[in-house]
Amino acid sequence: MNYKMVFRVQSWIFLIESVLMVPPLLISLFTHDGPAVRGFLVSIFMLLVVGGVLWYVTRNADRHFYAREGMLATGLAWLAMSLLGGMPFFISGRIPNFIDAFFEIVSGFTTTGASILSDVEALGKGLLYWRSFSHWVGGMGILVFFLAIVPVTGNNSGFTLHILRAESPGPEVNKMVPRMRDSAGILYMIYCAMTALEIMFLLLGKMPVFDAFCIAYGTAGTGGFSVLNTGCATYTPFAQWVTTIFMLLFGVNFGLYYLMAVKKFKLAFRDEELHLYFGIVVASTVVICVNLFAMSPAGRTVSGTIREAAFTVASIITTTGYSVSDFDLWPACSKTILVFLMFAGASAGSTGGGIKNVRLLLLVKSARRNVHQMFHPNEVRVIRLNGSKVSEQTVSNVNSYLACYVLIIIVSVLLISADPVNYDFETNFTAVMATFNNIGPGLGKVGPTQNFSGYNNFSTLILSFDMLLGRLEIFPILAVLSRSSYRK
Repeated sequence: MNYKMVFRVQSWIFLIESVLMVPPLLISLFTHDGPAVRGFLVSIFMLLVVGGVLWYVTRNADRHFYAREGMLATGLAWLAMSLLGGMPFFISGRIPNFIDAFFEIVSGFTTTGASILSDVEALGKGLLYWRSFSHWVGGMGILVFFLAIVPVTGNNSGFTLHILRAESPGPEVNKMVPRMRDSAGILYMIYCAMTALEIMFLLLGKMPVFDAFCIAYGTAGTGGFSVLNTGCATYTPFAQWVTTIFMLLFGVNFGLYYLMAVKKFKLAFRDEELHLYFGIVVASTVVICVNLFAMSPAGRTVSGTIREAAFTVASIITTTGYSVSDFDLWPACSKTILVFLMFAGASAGSTGGGIKNVRLLLLVKSARRNVHQMFHPNEVRVIRLNGSKVSEQTVSNVNSYLACYVLIIIVSVLLISADPVNYDFETNFTAVMATFNNIGPGLGKVGPTQNFSGYNNFSTLILSFDMLLGRLEIFPILAVLSRSSYRK
């Protein structure tokens, strides 16, 4: 195990995080928010000291890097960045319980959007900005951001490849260009361009400048932290439609945007996962609209219902978590569809969470092949996706992921069900689904007009680790907790 290189990565992460805290510090200074200024100054000092010491100690690190180091470096980076990233909330006194502050920033970096706050506006502009900006940083990936801006020279021996494999969502990581670091740079150029475009459209929709930046950060990272206690309900219909469209766009595999940029439109538009993703969105929106009109038609308009249904479907399937209405009051059929969307999630290679549509495709294709081979046992049949053969290792990884996914949900629900607050099953189950799939709001006591403050410290920690497990797709966090990761 190359410990020096693993901690070299941590040093860069701390130093980068200290720089990222400068804009919210300046906002806090501008708004004369003394407690927030103190919180950011102390946090930046801590990050510089810890990062500087680690950087000096690991200055002669050997750059040989393998899959185990990639998993460990990624898992530790997310844990460490979250522990210190929550300090401004805690030191400022705005979130006096450190575990709650940890939950809040983990929810930010993992682009979950679940919150323990009942009055978000009381945080102040600087802390609100940091909270939303954490979505943008975590959306594409903390270490992808690191690879995009930090030069990696010399013999990196798979350094960038194993980092991207550990952090990128989906069953496989594909190169867009020969060098993985260049791929990270391309991803961030697309990410920045789309974020800037959304901000421009939101401003055209008469959204306040501060709100436009924060909502765009949350949309880009498919996070969902709002800056208003009313969520997105008070914004104009135009702004809500802009947010809906960009939530869906950020739920698409970013590799397809690269194909479009190099004019390979046919290759991009024949993507099977893209067809499934938008097929689920359209079908879910139509069924929910029909169900809402059938079960609760009073006071509804066609345009308003379509906008509400489309916004909510886009928010849940992309695991963004914004809301324009209390969907916990919807009919049972509509709420059931939303729970299914929590499982499905967005596309691989996007900023969204969930199982990912490509895994659903591979699971269906694998099941169909197994049924076929029951009747034709001697026939060798391969699984294809977009016309290309899928390796058996990838299929096996998908099956392993699903097994771990189900087991973690069962264990998490059992653990938080022992919480003295004694919430009902719907609340506990959707709380786990909302955090593990990085969605944000659930149903019942953790619905879109509620929050997660009712859980005790133990349950809050369980849900925090569920968010990290979901964002990193389980294995990097398990690598941190596994003794075998530290053996020679």
